Amino acid sequence: MAEFLTDIQTLRDRARAEMDKGPVTQAYGADLPRVVQVCNEALATEIVCVLRYKRHYYTATGIHAEPVAAEFAEHAADEQRHADLLAERISQLGGEPDFDPARLSTRAHTHYDQSLDLIEMIREDLVAERVAIASYTEIAQWIGDGDPTTRRLFEVLLADEEDHADDLADLLQRLPSEAGGRRGI
Repeated sequence: MAEFLTDIQTLRDRARAEMDKGPVTQAYGADLPRVVQVCNEALATEIVCVLRYKRHYYTATGIHAEPVAAEFAEHAADEQRHADLLAERISQLGGEPDFDPARLSTRAHTHYDQSLDLIEMIREDLVAERVAIASYTEIAQWIGDGDPTTRRLFEVLLADEEDHADDLADLLQRLPSEAGGRRGI
């Protein structure tokens, strides 16, 4: 059986002495300011995704728009949940979630899209999901064992983004190419 590296009394003493640090203890092994910055970038990404999906939901038109719009609404709700989870984690780490609208698009890993063509909406959302997948994979690997809680959060977000990308790729395969909405049927 492995031995603890630190005796229990020392752990208790440290816990009392540093209560103002919340869950961040001496065992925290990541670059805390950088982790908070990366989480704020992901928060901006998720907020931009919420806004993009909401726009697509409300502007989707054409004979095929209803099921696609329903998918957009579902994804928007998921992205909002992701934003909330990231904001909560940033706060737990002693940081401040950055919701400043003036800086959202400059910090986000994905872009906002104003397409009015249904197929283009799906394509742009799929590109954004693929960017998030690549980004969140790198973040989870970078964090590694230094902050297992934040790493697991990014792994959960990653699984959702992969599911979204799969949904969108399926939509693109099932819809006729002329189903573009305002310019299509």
